[in-house]
Amino acid sequence: MPHILIAPNAFKNSLNAADAAEAIRLGLLNSRLDCTCECFPIGDGGDGTGELIMKKCNGLSFPQKVKDPLGRNIITSYGLINDGKTCIIEMADASGIRLLKTDELDPLHATSYGTGQLIKAALDKGIGKIIIGMGGSATVDAGCGILQALGIRFLDATHNELPGLPESLVDLDVVDLSLLDQRILDCDITVLCDVDNRLLGKNGSAAVFGPQKGASAEGVKMLEAALTNFNKITLKQTGIHMADLPCGGTAGGAAAGLHAFINAKLVNGIDYFLDLTNFDNSLQKADMVITGEGSIDEQTLQGKGPYGVAFRAKRIGKAVIGIAGKVGLVKSAKLDKYFDVLLAIGNQPGDLKTALAATSDNLIRTSMEIGNLLAIKK
Repeated sequence: MPHILIAPNAFKNSLNAADAAEAIRLGLLNSRLDCTCECFPIGDGGDGTGELIMKKCNGLSFPQKVKDPLGRNIITSYGLINDGKTCIIEMADASGIRLLKTDELDPLHATSYGTGQLIKAALDKGIGKIIIGMGGSATVDAGCGILQALGIRFLDATHNELPGLPESLVDLDVVDLSLLDQRILDCDITVLCDVDNRLLGKNGSAAVFGPQKGASAEGVKMLEAALTNFNKITLKQTGIHMADLPCGGTAGGAAAGLHAFINAKLVNGIDYFLDLTNFDNSLQKADMVITGEGSIDEQTLQGKGPYGVAFRAKRIGKAVIGIAGKVGLVKSAKLDKYFDVLLAIGNQPGDLKTALAATSDNLIRTSMEIGNLLAIKK
């Protein structure tokens, strides 16, 4: 009887990772395959990663009042694991795009201040280690909001504090660290990165993430100019070239800002998650692995969740099935190295809205057919 490890990422805009794993499990159990299953939903730093860590590590949540991306008061929470020694913060819970209506999206003025308030709350509890999942933010402020909440001031040439960040960063002249909460410098900050984009340029935070967060073409140019000046002033004051940081563009550049000013470590989100949650223990017991997310293509190999799972599985000789809403039409030798089988879950022609709504049903059906296929005996 085969034992199957079910380890999908979230299917963006349709199912979270836990629900995707459950749909796959239901499909397998409704098939003709006699098998056992373990659901191990994964996160690579994207929205929902913190919640998965909390569940796997038996964390405790603590409510906290913070500002949302537009400065409105909301109640969210942070979590503690490791006997209360490590804090888990989900940036999307305080500064997430899911907190805003479509007509409220405003990356020229949305800030990450609320996430900084969560960090400060953790410091008030005496926490010495903080892990931040940064996916799903509504911001392209390079972490200025977070840094403001921790006491850093952003000043113009007349030493007045800049209003309207991040747009006003174009006028930044001095980053004033004199009021920085010094406790943060003794804290181990780890940022889980789910993308490898850098801060600036055609693949940078403004160009790639600005439109996703509501920026017009002109808005993207303004954000790029603001971040370029922030990078210039940061380099002058700290010697750190934020634009050179791999993964620095994560969460609209927040990863770069936190690295430069509070010594945050930027890590590959999926590798860190799999280590923290002892994924390899479950992998060793499995005969095969099923993973997936909304789309699997060669960009998946740049550190996305399914690649992290498949890499570890192939390293110890396990078979890997990848399922996604979208897979490439052209055969890819690079993907074939890690995925024995790649399947798209779509059942019939239809628009994106219809496909997203049917994700759960399509995962169940596809997984049932996988089980039926595996049940066929020679």
